[in-house]
Formats: sequence, structure tokens, C-alpha cells
Amino acid sequence: MKSWQQSLKDSVLTGSIAAAAACAVVAWRGQRDSGSAIAPLNATSHMIWGNDAAKVEGFSWQHTVPGLLFNAGAGIWWGFIYHKLFGEQSDRHGLPAALAGGATTAALAYLVDYHLLPQRLSPGWELRISPGSMLLSLGALAAGLAAGASMPAQNR
Repeated sequence: MKSWQQSLKDSVLTGSIAAAAACAVVAWRGQRDSGSAIAPLNATSHMIWGNDAAKVEGFSWQHTVPGLLFNAGAGIWWGFIYHKLFGEQSDRHGLPAALAGGATTAALAYLVDYHLLPQRLSPGWELRISPGSMLLSLGALAAGLAAGASMPAQNR
């Protein structure tokens, strides 16, 4: 198992890539599902402002910036969990292990974010995108984790 320090170091790039991938899919699906690419990202600021944050359709310093920051932080957190649980295996066994670890970590993220944490601490995407789009966003998180973890160690 990777050390805490190495897992934290590796999680920054891996988690950033995963968060960017998930946010891109959430924006794409938000446009398709609810007519606004920004609204599901704004919805994450419901942690601060309540569920009315999901009603904000366009860019807002009050909603978009915190939403993006919360999502980036969550991506890095899940990148840390990925590297702590699966980092050594993906380093040794390559892309197949990275994909399996990414999928498992994304499933764990879903379980924690939508079934264990209080609703107020969820990403809030479900307020603006469909369940199918949620699945795609989790797939993007998994792929982003695998992509980041598959980069050479000296680049992480």
C-alpha cells in the first residue's frame, strides 16, 4: 500500500483530472437535461446556499466558483482514496488495474456522496441532471482517475 504522503502527492493530479472529466460531463449533460451547462455545477453550492442554488442557470461568483471548488476538492479527495487503495496495483499492473480501481472508487464515491452523507453534503448534481447522466458523470470520474493514475509517476 502506498504511503499516506505518496498517496496525497499523487492525488493532486489524478484527482484534478478526474474532477475536470466529471465536471465536463456534468456540464454537457446539464445542457441536455435541463438547458443549462452551468446549473448542475452551481447546484453543488447548495452546501452553502441550500437547494435554491440549483435554480441558478448562469455563471455566478456566489454559486459557480464554490461549486467548482467543491468539485475540485472532492476530486482530489477521491484521487487520494484511489491512490491509497489501488495506487500500487495500478502502478504495477497498468491500465486494466487503473480502470478497475477507478470504477471501484467512483462506485464508492456514489455510495458515500448519495447514501451515507447528509443530502446537504452531496454534489447536488442530481438536482439538475437525470439518473442516466449521473451514471455518465460517475463513469467520467472513474475514467479520469484511471487516466491520472496511468500517467508516469514522475509526472504525478
